[in-house]
Amino acid sequence: MTTITITIYHNPKCGTSRNTLAMIRNSGVEPQVIEYLKTPPDRATLVALIAATGEPVINAVRTKEALFTELQLGAPGVTDEQLIDAMLQHPILINRPIVATPLGTRLCRPSEKVLDILPAPQQGAFTKEDGEVVVNAQGQRV
Repeated sequence: MTTITITIYHNPKCGTSRNTLAMIRNSGVEPQVIEYLKTPPDRATLVALIAATGEPVINAVRTKEALFTELQLGAPGVTDEQLIDAMLQHPILINRPIVATPLGTRLCRPSEKVLDILPAPQQGAFTKEDGEVVVNAQGQRV
């Protein structure tokens, strides 16, 4: 039997992150959970994760975080390198959750984006913390 490796860069205080983690578990897989505020990724890992999502670096930054404004990271001319430096220096600026599976890597906002990259189907119904039904009793996306 092969083991499916799924890694989630998780913040337990974030509802989107908690919902994403619960959907991974609803597929029957216990992922590697990295609480990135306690154990931030190094530069090579962060750069590789962002590249694997196929999204621009700015999408991996929490632009609504007060620190983003304080550090003037939205100013014209701010480079991807400067954004990465800021995320490494202040992990709270890393947008979450980022999930890596054998089928791809995604920034899972909204949380149901994780369903696109889970190798195993959902094993039952799933309702987000806010009451939104995402998966029906047959394990199918709603």
